[in-house]
Amino acid sequence: MSADRSPAVVGVDVGGSGLRLQWSYAGAPGPVLTAPGVRIGSGGIDVPALAGDAARLLHDGGVDDVAAVCWSQRGLLFLSDPVEVVRVVSSALGAERTAVVSDAVASLVGALGGVRPGAVVAAGTGAVAFGSDFGSADTSVWRLVDGWGHVLGDRGSAAGVGLEGLRAGLRFHDGLPGGSDRLLSEGESAFGATSHWPRRVMTGGDAPALLASFAPRVAEAATLGDAVAARICTAAGESLAESLLSAARGIDSPVLVATGGLLAAEPVRSALEAAVASAGESLTPAVGGALDGALHLATVLGETGTIPRHPAYVHLS
Repeated sequence: MSADRSPAVVGVDVGGSGLRLQWSYAGAPGPVLTAPGVRIGSGGIDVPALAGDAARLLHDGGVDDVAAVCWSQRGLLFLSDPVEVVRVVSSALGAERTAVVSDAVASLVGALGGVRPGAVVAAGTGAVAFGSDFGSADTSVWRLVDGWGHVLGDRGSAAGVGLEGLRAGLRFHDGLPGGSDRLLSEGESAFGATSHWPRRVMTGGDAPALLASFAPRVAEAATLGDAVAARICTAAGESLAESLLSAARGIDSPVLVATGGLLAAEPVRSALEAAVASAGESLTPAVGGALDGALHLATVLGETGTIPRHPAYVHLS
């Protein structure tokens, strides 16, 4: 780093598909750099490996003086010890100040374009909603809804839509009510003979991604008039709306935002918007994503020395 340049602030977003990192000098953001994402072993998420990757990205980018870093991580609450994450990240990146937050927090801040009361629902392979007014932990709202994975939850997710689409195909195959000939054909095109489906989509760590890969076929079937597919998409949108509204409960005048790749599916998006409207609310376009939120929080941390805190979702060194 040049001697006449102030220290950088760094945002890191760690998800299942990759680690993304971006730094900023005096409000001017640098490039977005990437590395492999979450790696899960018997001890949970391998944070030292992730932090090592982030440190390498900074080193390769010539960033050797970091005022503040905000580390946003998927699985922080269930698959890591947040105190240990803070220690490892702070040591690896050498920042003067370190914040470790749930990716739900960074997603909300990024979607809202700053720290303001609101709620976001993210509908990708999985589905999770988060709402907060960012007040003190004992008197305010910090609420996480769903995000339990494709077996226990993730209602309205791409994996959920894909799963219901395949189930509808199998119902037609078995001569049961509620089946879809089109979804059976689409399933055979995607995964081969029905006898292969259980092994393909029920075993292995890529099961959620495989199920999610079928969601666009379900959405297309819905737009082409398949009534079963349309019901699946409508139910997904309504489930996402339920999660979003639940996350926003108790927040005064919340800004409501929906993000995620599944919302490119018009039948799902329309059902979500209609359900939110029927509750007397409306959606606001997202300003950014989780990496934007992490970089914003890192900037606030560098400027003020703190960010809104919560014992579960936000941890500071």
